[in-house]
Amino acid sequence: METFRLFLTDYTLQIVSLGSALLGIVSAVIGSFAVLRQQSLLGDAVSHAALPGIALAFMFTQRKETAVLLLGALITGLLAALLVIIIDRYSRIKFDSALALVLSVFFGGGLVLLTYLQKIPNANQAGLDKFIFGQASTLLKSDINTILVVGLIIILTVIFFWKEFKIISFDPEFAESMGFSRRKLTLLLSGLLVAAIIIGLQTVGVILMSSMLIAPGVAARQWTNKLSMMLILAAFFGGVSGLIGTVLSSSITHMPTGPTIIIVISIFVLLSLIFAKNRGILWKLINQKKMKKDKNSISKGD
Repeated sequence: METFRLFLTDYTLQIVSLGSALLGIVSAVIGSFAVLRQQSLLGDAVSHAALPGIALAFMFTQRKETAVLLLGALITGLLAALLVIIIDRYSRIKFDSALALVLSVFFGGGLVLLTYLQKIPNANQAGLDKFIFGQASTLLKSDINTILVVGLIIILTVIFFWKEFKIISFDPEFAESMGFSRRKLTLLLSGLLVAAIIIGLQTVGVILMSSMLIAPGVAARQWTNKLSMMLILAAFFGGVSGLIGTVLSSSITHMPTGPTIIIVISIFVLLSLIFAKNRGILWKLINQKKMKKDKNSISKGD
């Protein structure tokens, strides 16, 4: 009850909760396509690749405004996504290997740059490392507006290209036979994924952002075979996880918001894997027991 009262009266908690819920919804919608296309680690690579962009943006501008830092993250994130696609398409290196290569190189470079910045006798660079794990408590109303605007653009783009995204997610070869450009659609999806990652860096950080993208889609996939329903369920799981995680972290002293949100969505995934109809572990065990019982009944009848 005390936590509920705090939620109703604390303006900062309301802002952070709203931002986390919006981020959960947007991330879940675009992340579901990465799950279906078996490119879940692309979000991981891009989110890690944002770290050197943040460091470089500060080095060149000497400004720590969120908009400036996220612009740098956007540039290196897009570059990383483009490099993965180019390496996969024009070399013998497989997609997963390209992801691992880009992730390690960009993230390693980002850590080197951050270490260098921390040694510069300039107090202005303090706090840049918060982008590694996120710091949702620093969200402002302007940040919420950014998440809302970018989120609406992402969701409207998904609605506008619904047919194209649906076909390329399930049957890329058929999409090409119908005249759709597989390369352009892949680039568009990757661009939307990068945009979702960038607006989430301040909340959950570069390390945990991939879970925010993938986990809701994984949980939703266990409950349905219909794409539209999967996106609705994923958005629900993502939004509720953002809200619950924020409220829980505020009720426990020194509990970080980003990791708490990830724990909550992980619980949704675990419950879905166990209890989901048709795909859940428990459901399969019940079916196996029933089939075994029917088989034994038939044997006794013979």
